[in-house]
Amino acid sequence: MGTYPPSSSSPPAIYLHGYVSSRLMRLGASPSDSFSVCVCATIVDGLVLALTPFSHSYNYRSAVLHGRAYALDDSTEEGRQEKLWAMELVTDSVVAGRWENTRVPPDGGELQSTRILKVEVESASAKVRDFGPKDERKDLKREEVREKVWTGVVPVQEVLGEPVGASYNKVEEVPGYLREYVRERNIEASKYARKTACAEPPERKKREE
Repeated sequence: MGTYPPSSSSPPAIYLHGYVSSRLMRLGASPSDSFSVCVCATIVDGLVLALTPFSHSYNYRSAVLHGRAYALDDSTEEGRQEKLWAMELVTDSVVAGRWENTRVPPDGGELQSTRILKVEVESASAKVRDFGPKDERKDLKREEVREKVWTGVVPVQEVLGEPVGASYNKVEEVPGYLREYVRERNIEASKYARKTACAEPPERKKREE
């Protein structure tokens, strides 16, 4: 997501990219053709293991966004500039700083074969679960069950491994920006997953206070 121009106060939009002949991109073949879309994303942060199967769950973060999508008009200078900006936004969402560390700008053939859909968000919702098991009181009172069944959270995190160079790579050292991105991303993911694993359920917090 991003706001264009970056200095404007306009609401952020979602930018989707793809090959011009792909099904989704063909729906927006013309800048005047807009259509409704729904964009969903979910990250799992933990496996929540409770006393009973009924109370098992996941720690997660999810979002659902609805809006209207249309293709950026790259026949105008303004449209071309926004398209390039969006391509940089998408590239840097993979690895921060990657765009400026590649062969840019894209050439004519690359620009012609790539379509950017801009999704203006009309409504959105998000849901997060970020705490440990939450069992029923009837089960918490049963000491024989609590002594037999292990309860807790198995943290889940995406781990980025050591960068592996391509067969034609001639850069001996892995670039600093890439090493730093991998390091920081792994630290952040681990810290969040473990933090949510140790958090008490909201109701239990309230009772203790």
